Formats: sequence, C-alpha cells, structure tokens
Amino acid sequence: MNKADIIDQVAKGTGLTKSETRLLMDNFLVVIARGLYIDGRIDIRGFGSFKVVTRRARTARNPKTGEPVHIPEHEKVIFRPFKDLRNYINMKKN
Repeated sequence: MNKADIIDQVAKGTGLTKSETRLLMDNFLVVIARGLYIDGRIDIRGFGSFKVVTRRARTARNPKTGEPVHIPEHEKVIFRPFKDLRNYINMKKN
C-alpha cells in the first residue's frame, strides 16, 4: 500500500474529497516530522511510537571490493508498534 492508496481509503471512509484528504495527509506527515525534529519522539496511542536515535560512526566493508568504508555518526528514525497493533497484525496469521 502506498500514499495514494491510503488517501483513497481515507477519502472513502470519511466522505472527504481526495484533494482534501491529500492535504490532511500531507499536513499530518509534516507534523510528525516536525515533532521528531523538535522532541525526538512521537507516540500514537494504540498504534506505535517513532523515535530518533543516534547511530554511532562505524567502519563497514564494500561488498563488491571488500574495501573498508567509513560510515559517519547519523540520526535514524525507528518505529516500535504498540501492543494493540502487534495483536491486530498477528490476528491475520492465526
């Protein structure tokens, strides 16, 4: 499922037009990104949490040549699903 599919489904479920839904979705994603930038964490109850973590610098290897490659310290966003979401996803597997 991609962003356009989500917009279609939300528009059908809410009665909003696709352009209104797209605007809503874009603003929602901006708020999430801004929250991660400012606070470093976003919790959406019943869904999960997004958190910014710092990955330390390390040396990796180029798989083609075997040469060492330096990877500098960088920020990464991780997602951890809450129990409700994990249970919902696991229902379809049973």
